[in-house]
Amino acid sequence: MLAHSNAQTSTQPIIELDHIIKVYDAYPRARVLDEVSMECAASSFTAIMGPSGSGKSTLLHCAAGLDKPTKGQVWIAGKEITDIHEPELTHIRRRDIGFVFQSFNLVDSISVWDNILLPQRLAGVKTDKTWAKEILERVGLSGHRNAYPSELSGGQQQRVALARALASRPKVIFADEPTGALDISAGHETLRLLRSAVDQGYTAVIMVTHDPAAASWADRVVFLADGHLVNEMQHPTAQKIADFMTSLNGR
Repeated sequence: MLAHSNAQTSTQPIIELDHIIKVYDAYPRARVLDEVSMECAASSFTAIMGPSGSGKSTLLHCAAGLDKPTKGQVWIAGKEITDIHEPELTHIRRRDIGFVFQSFNLVDSISVWDNILLPQRLAGVKTDKTWAKEILERVGLSGHRNAYPSELSGGQQQRVALARALASRPKVIFADEPTGALDISAGHETLRLLRSAVDQGYTAVIMVTHDPAAASWADRVVFLADGHLVNEMQHPTAQKIADFMTSLNGR
């Protein structure tokens, strides 16, 4: 079992996964994750990579409390989440976690500004409008505050999603293929903003991606294959990542 405590300390990982197993009961029965253990430090950037079907998104969803592992335990900021009831888990997700997905998941019927403040309002906490305004400026959308998502480009919508994730000052942001639907320029800007958030101490980032260039923005890359963690790369480069992915795909 991974070392942990109920009280968060400066050296405690922000995310801990202890021997996670995930089995789907569809036929044929599939063990998508098999004894996966991983830690992510506060204010760190971790990319998760692997061949198609390796369990990347399932691992992310288990770590974020969006899916429950069949066996094993998950801690977020020192709080074990695998056996708590849904209302408390929802509160933790809204208070401690930000999400950035490829599909953006914005609410089309409300403005950019209201989308950014929505998680705080759903959590029943006082909205920090000064901080939200600063985040809106940092993502370059202060002039689009009253616009609706349908009036924005894909890159701008992704920046709204990122601003929404950052506005509640989460302890960790989970990003699932956040650049997959973007052009090169918009994808680069999204990664720059995620990297800046980590470097300035706002949050940790855990990102699933298939793109070696995107993964090279991370502090480390962990590689999944057939539901197992098979390698970890510190200070990655796009070329080193691509070379290892080639070896994985050739297995």
